[in-house]
Amino acid sequence: MPKALHFTGNASADRLLSSDPFALLTGLLLDQQFPMEHAFAGPQKIADRMDGFSITKIAETPVDEFVELCVQPPAIHRYGGSMGRRVHALAQFIIEHYDGKADRIWKQGKPDGKEILKRVKALPGYGDQKARIFVALLGKQLGVTPEGWREAAGAYGEEGSHRSIADVTSAESLAEVRAFKKAAKAVAKAK
Repeated sequence: MPKALHFTGNASADRLLSSDPFALLTGLLLDQQFPMEHAFAGPQKIADRMDGFSITKIAETPVDEFVELCVQPPAIHRYGGSMGRRVHALAQFIIEHYDGKADRIWKQGKPDGKEILKRVKALPGYGDQKARIFVALLGKQLGVTPEGWREAAGAYGEEGSHRSIADVTSAESLAEVRAFKKAAKAVAKAK
């Protein structure tokens, strides 16, 4: 994962996201009902409490012990307990299905966009929308652009859009994404 991501405003948290595919998947997992930059800082909080961010260490830690670590102030999420369980389940799933190498989700067997979407949707805690956002993030920011990636990402893959974390490259673009989300919520509320 060569490109430097700028999601949190915290250099070490952004470095972790940029260098560890499981940290990136964890950040997006936490990105719901919580400010984006705080969600993506979650992996760094875990790393600080576990003496490093290790998918193996997370998966091998008893789930109750891991959850306790996640709810310590400042918690990894406003729903630290349930999200801690999801992170734990995600780590175990990737170890079981991808030998602990999260980037195999988009690299193993040279999958096209449709297959990557299918693989991401199979992850614990990932539904259709979150999976499409992740495919867009891979394509727009990390150069993972197999055939059909934009179609698999749906509206999140559109060039020049400001719909999700896939479009955040600066404080300005974060504000544009926030404005888009606020407008979309207002439209949904008005219906």
